[in-house]
Amino acid sequence: MSESCIIKTSAKVCHLVGRPFAHKKAGDFVNVVVVGGGAVGMLTASFLAEAGIHVTVAVRRQEQAQELNRTGLTRVNLDGTKTQSQVEAITSLNMLPPQNLAVIAVKYGQLHTLYKELSALPKDVPLLFMQNGLAHYEEALQLPQQTIAFSSVSFGAQVKNNTTVLHRGPGLCKIAPARGNHTFFLKLQQMVGPYFPVTLAQNAEQMLFEKAVFNCLINPLTTVLQIKNGELLTNKQAFLLMQTIYKELIDAFSGLEVTVPFSDVITLCEKTAENTSSMLADRLNGQKSEIDTIVGAILKKALINGYTLPTLRTFYHQILAIEESGELN
Repeated sequence: MSESCIIKTSAKVCHLVGRPFAHKKAGDFVNVVVVGGGAVGMLTASFLAEAGIHVTVAVRRQEQAQELNRTGLTRVNLDGTKTQSQVEAITSLNMLPPQNLAVIAVKYGQLHTLYKELSALPKDVPLLFMQNGLAHYEEALQLPQQTIAFSSVSFGAQVKNNTTVLHRGPGLCKIAPARGNHTFFLKLQQMVGPYFPVTLAQNAEQMLFEKAVFNCLINPLTTVLQIKNGELLTNKQAFLLMQTIYKELIDAFSGLEVTVPFSDVITLCEKTAENTSSMLADRLNGQKSEIDTIVGAILKKALINGYTLPTLRTFYHQILAIEESGELN
């Protein structure tokens, strides 16, 4: 399909270039707010908008909000084509109309400034948290909302500018309700297309732990060595380091070799071979990483079991030293 295709829906106009689009009706899912204008938030907002949902994106900067309202949200797809969606952008949750779902897609470091605003949302508005690591799990469950769920994503995303996000690599969006009504997320699973696959998990805390383990095996190494995910397999020394960290983890956590087999780690590196890990992206962009909520949380859990994880701990302190020195790129 070589020409642009404009598909009108009741919620928005989607301009799709280069591939056909099978629109699914939003049904009872009418209004969703995505909190966060970074890579994960923008990519998620784009796919939700494509599914026929009215999406509001809450961002920190007025400049980004104005540009999104003026030009819409553009997603560069895996094949290089572009998908444009109309979204509404705001800078304060106080400006929100009634919502059917709130997706929280900021990094962990920004959550503490948001908890007060989130707690002011109606109690019947489900919250879906999309942070890496473990530190936010207990914190989020202190909020008054009746339905709270957590997400673990493995897709690749990169911000190009205020209104454009690059879909860098395919991957699942796992959702695990921690309390409340899971039917909201069943609907979401049915609505999104194959380029944004959603699957439901049973145990939110276990899901976040397993994702943090994967992150511990990939993110610190790629960040310190400044290599892409796939190079963890092709670089012999990097692969040896990854094996060493894995051995430390399975010693510290009983049954981990079953729930997170090393073959799955290899598969993830292969699937995301061209991806830049989120922690390395933070380093390259001169931003503070999520080292504490990911690696720091795992180190604390291991220490409770009597294990220090010396190799992983060394990479943890290397990254903290890099950030403290200001040598972030």
